[in-house]
Amino acid sequence: MKIDEKNISKKESISVEFFFNNTKEKFKLRHVNEQISLSRRIFEQNLHRPGLPLAGFLDLFSFSRVQVFGNTEMKYLEDLTFDERVKSLERIFKFAIPCVMITNDNHVPAEMLSLANQYEVPIFVSPYETTKLAYLVSDFLDDQFSPRLSIHGSFVDVYGVGMLFVGKSGIGKSEVALDLVERGHRLVADDVVILTKKGEGILMGSGTELVKHFMEIRGIGIIDIRSMFGVRAIRYQKRLEVIIELEIWDTESDYTRTGLDTDSINVMDVEMPLIKLPILPGKNITVVSEIIALNYLLKHYGYDAAKVLQERITSKIQQKTNSLNRSVNYFEHDFE
Repeated sequence: MKIDEKNISKKESISVEFFFNNTKEKFKLRHVNEQISLSRRIFEQNLHRPGLPLAGFLDLFSFSRVQVFGNTEMKYLEDLTFDERVKSLERIFKFAIPCVMITNDNHVPAEMLSLANQYEVPIFVSPYETTKLAYLVSDFLDDQFSPRLSIHGSFVDVYGVGMLFVGKSGIGKSEVALDLVERGHRLVADDVVILTKKGEGILMGSGTELVKHFMEIRGIGIIDIRSMFGVRAIRYQKRLEVIIELEIWDTESDYTRTGLDTDSINVMDVEMPLIKLPILPGKNITVVSEIIALNYLLKHYGYDAAKVLQERITSKIQQKTNSLNRSVNYFEHDFE
């Protein structure tokens, strides 16, 4: 399996309007100067607290970032004279800053509001503390500017494990996903799955806004999983933990027999477990998928069946005996 890096995309910028509309309720943002347009662009996920620029040091001023005014900045401005305050704020507003966020429900001085209107800079106020608001906004912006990968497959939550089924078109990815949903598991996405890199080692998956939880089943057509099975059968997002590649049985291919040697695949610089699952007549792929999920959970909590069996075999070899004993020493007249 190969990942086509041409399908990896990343946003160059987002509008302040998009930012405000998607965060105003979650972060309790209030647009103070509502007459000011929100058409400015945000180009970075990092935030900036303009303490030094307010004091006059502008050499390293990150003006392209969202500017956060906390208690420290507001107290500094409060202790200045009127003329000093205007001069200090004008240093900031002359730059093409995207917007200003004021935390802790701090009062917006009239001269700050006047300069913001003059230079057409939106001002938002939130009751949240600076640390909390900075964390929430940084997480939102990090998500928006994270690399994204569109991949063809079916993504299902099986026993809490995010499993992505990939393979050639028509091999049965959607049918496996549908069978898993019928057995009580939850569909995240089918056909097109969008993976987003969160942090250094986490990939989150979701469907597209257009398709959501619709599925195409050959011979039937389009079905709506949510309408058919209810809200319990779907998820809007899930962390990717295992990739399963479905392929037609090939006698020339090597398939793992013990599980001691595990394959992996690099997806946007994140190593993901890769399991090649051959399809044979009579093979229940759905049950095998459930076993893969349960086995993943066991390994996650420290139990590896393959290693345990290997240790038993090694111990038997060291004892230099070839005898095979029954697992039960005495049946105790139990003949059932």
